[in-house]
Amino acid sequence: MGGVLATGLRDVTADLAALDGTGWWAVVVDYEGKVTCARFDRVRPAPLPSPAAPWRGPAPGSWRTSLDQAAYEAGVARIREHIERGEVYQANLCRVLTAELPAGQDPAALAVRLARRHPAPYAATLSLPDRAVVSASPELYLSRDGEVVESRPIKGTGRTEDDLLEKDRAENVMIVDLVRNDLARVSEPGSVTVPALCAVERHPGLVHLVSTVRSRLAAGNGWPELFAATFPPGSVTGAPKSSALRIINEVEPEPRGPYCGAVGWVDADRRTAGLAVGIRTFWMEHRLIRFGTGAGITWGSDPRREWQETELKASRLIGLASTGGHR
Repeated sequence: MGGVLATGLRDVTADLAALDGTGWWAVVVDYEGKVTCARFDRVRPAPLPSPAAPWRGPAPGSWRTSLDQAAYEAGVARIREHIERGEVYQANLCRVLTAELPAGQDPAALAVRLARRHPAPYAATLSLPDRAVVSASPELYLSRDGEVVESRPIKGTGRTEDDLLEKDRAENVMIVDLVRNDLARVSEPGSVTVPALCAVERHPGLVHLVSTVRSRLAAGNGWPELFAATFPPGSVTGAPKSSALRIINEVEPEPRGPYCGAVGWVDADRRTAGLAVGIRTFWMEHRLIRFGTGAGITWGSDPRREWQETELKASRLIGLASTGGHR
């Protein structure tokens, strides 16, 4: 994570307050709130270690989805009904893809494959005894340098810049306001700024609209308070967040897990951190591999187009994680 290799697992805790203590921590927080903070003794700048064997993933056609196209489009219609009633302005609708994983696979082998063919600014790999997470996330949930905190929400996705719609820009601005309000709850008054709004970023196979929100953490607030104010990330929930969370819980049939949560690192000694939104993320446990994909739904959403956006976001990475994938 963050260009470093951490080994020598010392301890694991579910207490976010530990991140205000000492040591270097790898952090995974599930969308549903399960916290895993793993402290390591040895941390050094290093590339990904070479795996003992190449990655061997599921067959391309073996992935099942928690929502098929008909169910997903019906979910978009239900969210639009909530919008029509004034309950919510935007909500993110996601689905989880699952497949059986061949025995003996090293998560580092998948991470190496993604690093070579799908590089990402917040790539991260964590292997623990009961779970592994391999992320190619393009989105910053929270960075920290002392008391300065920054978030870079993504809203708006297309194959090219010409595919981006006015709906995408409106959605991005809506989520920026949400992130500003979240950070303001734990920041010094007047310190919340937006240095960049709706900038176009290019990533393998697609483009995103990305904004930057920055603030200074108020005295007395640490990691527990920061998560309480901002989690789950606004870009993968909706606005107002409380209504979006309720509606998502009604419509989505499976938990998201690390997908749409937080994945990254905290250096408690240097008071720095880099936590990504857990998108473009695989997680492995109990001989299963999972991957999530979703889209933001507004009143202007076309159900089929939103389904196609989830396919666009997933196709390249599912291809790379599958045996025989050539993307």
